[in-house]
Amino acid sequence: MPAGFGRLWTAQTVSALGDGVSHAALPLLALTLTRDPMALAVVTAAGTLPWLLFGVLGGALVDRWDRRRTMWVTDAARALLLAIPAAAAVLDMLSIPLLAAVAFLLGVGGLFFDTAATAYLPDLLRRDPALLERANSRLRGAQTAASGFAGPPAGSALLTLGRAVPLIADAVSFAVSALLVRSLPAMPRPAPEARESLLRQARAGASYVFRDRLLLGLALRPAVGNIAFLAVETVLALFAHDRLGIGTFGFGLLLTAEAVGGLLGAGIASRLGRRLGTGTALTCTAAIEGLAILGLANASDPYVAGFALAVCGAGMGATMVLAPSLRQAIVPAHLMGRVASTSRMLAMCAAPIGAFLGGWLATTYDIRTPLYAAAGLLLAMTAVTSTMTTNRRVEAALRAAAPAEEPDRSESADADRIAEPAA
Repeated sequence: MPAGFGRLWTAQTVSALGDGVSHAALPLLALTLTRDPMALAVVTAAGTLPWLLFGVLGGALVDRWDRRRTMWVTDAARALLLAIPAAAAVLDMLSIPLLAAVAFLLGVGGLFFDTAATAYLPDLLRRDPALLERANSRLRGAQTAASGFAGPPAGSALLTLGRAVPLIADAVSFAVSALLVRSLPAMPRPAPEARESLLRQARAGASYVFRDRLLLGLALRPAVGNIAFLAVETVLALFAHDRLGIGTFGFGLLLTAEAVGGLLGAGIASRLGRRLGTGTALTCTAAIEGLAILGLANASDPYVAGFALAVCGAGMGATMVLAPSLRQAIVPAHLMGRVASTSRMLAMCAAPIGAFLGGWLATTYDIRTPLYAAAGLLLAMTAVTSTMTTNRRVEAALRAAAPAEEPDRSESADADRIAEPAA
């Protein structure tokens, strides 16, 4: 691995630790203000709305900007932003609208940081498929351990010290990440595409995804998954309290169980891909996630619920290594930001649907109904995407990408308009 990868790994791990603190603390903060499932859904959905509003345009901007600078400026801005709810918590001025607004702005920052990081990594690792898979496994494993294993119990514990404390901890993590990313090696900035408007460039990136059946399958998988997972996440705190009978610290441990599974899944992803083939492995993980959520819906014991979440986390962890590594290996560098943001936009646009679906089902029926609906969606998704991400398609795409040279930048505008990805 290049020396810069260690700093990138450290930066994202530190930031993920702060995210894990907030992941446990924010739902609990919202619960101190309201017990209305729809109000909780608003806070959950707000962080995903930027992808719906600006997703593809954000990818086009990242393809124009210096990717390292985009990452560190974004994290510095997010650190400053978190001072607002922290101060409101100290002054006893927290509200659902304020939490939703902060979640939205954090989501805007996440859009630019995540897209830039996804585009930066292939350049750092010279687009080597084996290095990309290894790097994504390490990144995903560390982020899962930090954001899920260590972060949620820390967030729950810090919340007992004061409502502002978890928010301050997340702000510090963003600041440290910004300093580390700023020290990364600079990569050549993508050359500007002559006479192409931002909207036309964004449309070219989206078209590239929708024309390629494999890339579309890789994008649909997390899109449908996010509807299911956000439906679960929206009501998970209430489910844990009302059905499982666990308190604040126990809720943090429940999230940790999911992270332990995610860490295991990220660790075995490469082996699973080699043994089954990437396409078949992705189909298997989708089925595992659906069955695990079905088990969670029927759990009345916190240990059974924790095991179900751990199994679901393992499927998610493996998926989040295999799918991005494949995408980074087969997409041309000058399109990487737009393709990544289009794929992520589909996933994140689906998240508000899941959040409001979960809140509505819990309000209309009962607290377990969103979990049953989520399991059904995940199992249905398995059948649909299995025909789009087959081993044959994966191998053909890798063969087509391996000998390809980056197109001349002066011709990239025409290439965006007419390129047909390998099927």
